[in-house]
Amino acid sequence: MLTEKFPSNQKHMKLFLLVISFFPLYTSAQNFSPAEITHFQQQANKVTIIRDNYGIAHIYGKTDADAAFGMLYAQCEDDFKRVEMNVLENLGRKAEATGITDLYNDLQMRLIYDSIAAIKEYNTAPAWLKALLESSAAGINYYLYKNPQVKPAVLTRFQPWYSLMRTNGSISATNTGGITAEQTKSFYDPTAPATGSKTVKLFTPQEEAEINAATGSNGFAVGPSKSASGNGILYINPHVTFYFRSETHMVSEEGLNVYGAATWGQFFIFQGFNANCGWMHTSGDADLADVYEETIKKTGKALSYKYENGYRPVRTKNIQLRYKDGEKQVLRNFTGYYTHHGPVMGAKNDKFLSLRENNRSLKGLMQSWLRTKAGGFKDFEQTMAMRSNTSDNTVFADDKGNIAYWHGNFIPRRDPKYDWSRPVSGTDKATQWKGIHELNEIVHVYNPASGYIQSCNSTPFTASGINSPDKSKFPLYMAPDGEDLRSLNAIRLLSSQDNFTIDKMISVGYDTHLTAFDILLPALFEAFETDKTAGTAAGEALALLKDWNRQSSASSVATTIAIEWAVKLMQKAPAPTSDEERASSVLRLQEITKKTSPQLKIQLLREALQELEAAHGTWKVAWGDINRYQRLNADINQKFDDAKPSYPVGLASVSWGSLPSYVTVKPAASKKRYGYNGNSFVAAVEFGKRVKAKSILTGGQGTDPASPHFLDQADGYINGKFKDVLFYKEDVMKNKEREYRPGE
Repeated sequence: MLTEKFPSNQKHMKLFLLVISFFPLYTSAQNFSPAEITHFQQQANKVTIIRDNYGIAHIYGKTDADAAFGMLYAQCEDDFKRVEMNVLENLGRKAEATGITDLYNDLQMRLIYDSIAAIKEYNTAPAWLKALLESSAAGINYYLYKNPQVKPAVLTRFQPWYSLMRTNGSISATNTGGITAEQTKSFYDPTAPATGSKTVKLFTPQEEAEINAATGSNGFAVGPSKSASGNGILYINPHVTFYFRSETHMVSEEGLNVYGAATWGQFFIFQGFNANCGWMHTSGDADLADVYEETIKKTGKALSYKYENGYRPVRTKNIQLRYKDGEKQVLRNFTGYYTHHGPVMGAKNDKFLSLRENNRSLKGLMQSWLRTKAGGFKDFEQTMAMRSNTSDNTVFADDKGNIAYWHGNFIPRRDPKYDWSRPVSGTDKATQWKGIHELNEIVHVYNPASGYIQSCNSTPFTASGINSPDKSKFPLYMAPDGEDLRSLNAIRLLSSQDNFTIDKMISVGYDTHLTAFDILLPALFEAFETDKTAGTAAGEALALLKDWNRQSSASSVATTIAIEWAVKLMQKAPAPTSDEERASSVLRLQEITKKTSPQLKIQLLREALQELEAAHGTWKVAWGDINRYQRLNADINQKFDDAKPSYPVGLASVSWGSLPSYVTVKPAASKKRYGYNGNSFVAAVEFGKRVKAKSILTGGQGTDPASPHFLDQADGYINGKFKDVLFYKEDVMKNKEREYRPGE
């Protein structure tokens, strides 16, 4: 429905569209001018890249902008395809490279993200930020100039304002209020009913939390009272799709010295540390975007929506999208609809659904950069006071022993009498945002007496044990998160132990206790006591499960049995009946054990054993025999093959409460499952007179299978054996593999 119609002079309009359809390709394909090339070379001469013995790029520039130039050049050396794809996604142009399957993701992005506003912000940005924007784009463009053999999928020239289309580095950087691309498609696709009345189901934040339960992230911090040295220690453990970020070190003569994980195509360290402090971001359920139900009236061809006692015109905007179809680009035109709340993203029960959000902003990008140069807690708190982080929670530690936590950052102020987890009336003035909360009003923890902070995509009201914030003092929309299985494990480990070192923190971070089975297995054992007809195999399997320590490991048969059974149990489980159950993986499992009959529990165990027997010739299969790590090439979407080399992995999905995350997929023709999401860049950092850190990266920094760094971190990644971070230049030089300037 709702595509733009050609006017009566169709021939002229079609010719116009044909011309402009080629315009972006023509302009981007221009050669770089001699003046541009000279500028690139001059800036490259102010940058040194040192690759260490793991292939990590240490970027040294005279200015911050020079470091950004070198960083993006190095990123392109490592994985230009991911740099380009991330940029295309936020431009709403991904389908130009991938095809029609991404067309409606692009439509959502183009509805939400305004390139005109980004260009305006670039033109009016502070000089220091403008220099970073221009230098990062120049670093990519210089790489393309120096490497003509690299053939971009779409973009052959990168513009400085592109970085203002995605102003933080989160994998979940875009808030849609729970509206999916499929729901947007049902509204805007020309095959849908012309009235836009097709009913769609919205996901509440709690339902989204359940859908994303297999991912998430961990952030831990301990203060002086819990560390062996009296220094603060931070654990950085994002769970994202493998190879989503690059490990990088940036240094300049303007005071920049920051190490950590950068999202491909961005010029700042998203999760990392400098000599004074460090930060880890986790996702949460704080309500950052809202959906409004708009009552629509049609008068002739004009649409208006009710607001208070009158009607306002629905604004429209032509949106042109292209998608790849073989060797050609197919043009599609849509008419985007907007109210004063924001873009119309879908429809439900004959009402338009508009989205209020703040997904990108100049201040957001400034905040992302400025925190990398924070000198400690007070500096970092000032960057947080900008309140423009629209995606994440933050765990913090510094060299003075301070530890802190903020649950969200940008949080709109709302009337708490409404249920903001669901669409609210767009006609009512009372549902308007009333500014944003001050920093001291959001849920936060500063230096808790318990000495620790944990954030596992869980409620902040257990973040520091008995010293956690008081839930009754905050509106529900600020922290609707429930208790997570991982947080139970983190609380147990962090509260019961002292004398933390970096190595001890890594050991905690790699603790594979599967908390889910503390809830599920007692119910299975009880079911077996009431049903003596389970069979010999089931009885033997139950004996293994009773003796199991509930730690996943590569050699454990019990891990295989437990997970195969639990997957079947979850598939048969009744739907959640409350928001609380949807939000809390702990409550969810407790309800499942109550509502599943003893007979079904036993039956599913028998089925799991039978399927293992059929696939492998025996049900006594060690977890590492079927749970594998494989990396075959540099493709963004990896394909897996049982016949090719892979590594046994003892880690498991965080769905079962494991602190380290290892989410797998089982290809249709495969007998094994392969990791594709979970632990990525992980680091433990101790802040003292000199910062000390260890880190690990999925597989390795190199993306070329011929590179010695393609798999040189695989064993350490699987087994939690981290490498030393080379933060100081004297250490970098001792472990130098190559030193060069961009373009050499």
